[in-house]
Amino acid sequence: MPELPEVEALAQFLREHAVGAVVGRIDVAALSAIKTFDPPVTALSGRDVTDAGRWGKFLGMNCGGLWLITHLSRAGWLRWTDNPSVSPPKPGRGPLALRVHFFTPAGDTPAFDLTEAGTKKRLAVYIVDDPAQVPGIARLGPDALAVTEEQFADLLAAAPGRIKNVLVDQTVLAGIGNAYSDEILHTARISPFATAKTLSAAKVADLYRALRTVLLDAVDRSAGQDAARLKGEKRSGMRVHGRTGLPCPVCGDTVREIAFTDRSFQYCPTCQTGGKILADRRMSRLLK
Repeated sequence: MPELPEVEALAQFLREHAVGAVVGRIDVAALSAIKTFDPPVTALSGRDVTDAGRWGKFLGMNCGGLWLITHLSRAGWLRWTDNPSVSPPKPGRGPLALRVHFFTPAGDTPAFDLTEAGTKKRLAVYIVDDPAQVPGIARLGPDALAVTEEQFADLLAAAPGRIKNVLVDQTVLAGIGNAYSDEILHTARISPFATAKTLSAAKVADLYRALRTVLLDAVDRSAGQDAARLKGEKRSGMRVHGRTGLPCPVCGDTVREIAFTDRSFQYCPTCQTGGKILADRRMSRLLK
């Protein structure tokens, strides 16, 4: 899933490549992705692109006062092309959800595609006057890179449940998903099963520093990258997430995995749990 660093990089990419262009034709290939109907998608055509922005994991493009907002969900992505097909796509086929064509001052006609892999189609597109009109944006907690250490401590003190769940709860803190929460907890040497509100002041401080370090490093690595290369850049920076069975780069222990119904996360026992192997609920159910 694209998280704060990748969405921030995509917003920067749009500022560099789309701002100053005029929106041309809009091709809707997956009607289910469009979550608003007034104003219609066609209202964007002919408008100047003036800005791009990010709210948590939501990406937006300002088209002359109307915002095109998208949440890429778990398997969505933005793909830029300088030579798009002139033929409208056939609805319901392949990963394409939406294509936005542009006319640039230089006379070029690029486009970007919003695509989503897999069968679970959750990518969402909104056309709104104000980003706050998007329900998911209205519910967001403070941005993970804007929250102060004192605010962060207050949020954790008021949050019941495991720290892993708290970090990915967008109503508590906006922008962090499954991958970067794994990396932040590993850097802070905290178990994903630790209870958020019982963390010591020292551990909260460690966690805040890890949050800033991991996210800012990822933003720096993503900045200036072509949209097509951001996924690879994200994977290259991971130390535990997606590395089940491989050695931890800090201590050499084997990275372990906890799996749930539709997702999994990774941790290092030596670095994070005092050597304890956390119970994998998927395996526990199979052994009963």
